[in-house]
Amino acid sequence: MKANRLWAIQWTRRSKHRLSVLLAGGMLAVAAGCASDRPERTAGQAIDDQAVARRVQQALSSDPAYKYTEVKVVAYQGKVQLSGFVDKDEQKGQAEDIARKVPGVKEVKNDIAMK
Repeated sequence: MKANRLWAIQWTRRSKHRLSVLLAGGMLAVAAGCASDRPERTAGQAIDDQAVARRVQQALSSDPAYKYTEVKVVAYQGKVQLSGFVDKDEQKGQAEDIARKVPGVKEVKNDIAMK
């Protein structure tokens, strides 16, 4: 009788341990799934954003007064972020004006800094 009781206690402990491991794993999976607050993009939207970023970069590099070689462009849902460095404060404003005129740009966030 003692052997059956001991076996039942050990089996219960193992079951509780397995259950806790499964619950912890499930909670981690749920947390990982909720980690992003950005809406998912379709492949077409990602391609459109890449095209907008490329057009802005081309417009900046073809500007006759400045070449903006140290300015990076990222686009997400038509919102463009400019980052990098320029020599003069007026270049920062000019870069934003150029980006706003590019087709497909809905908004510009100018994070360009002075050298």
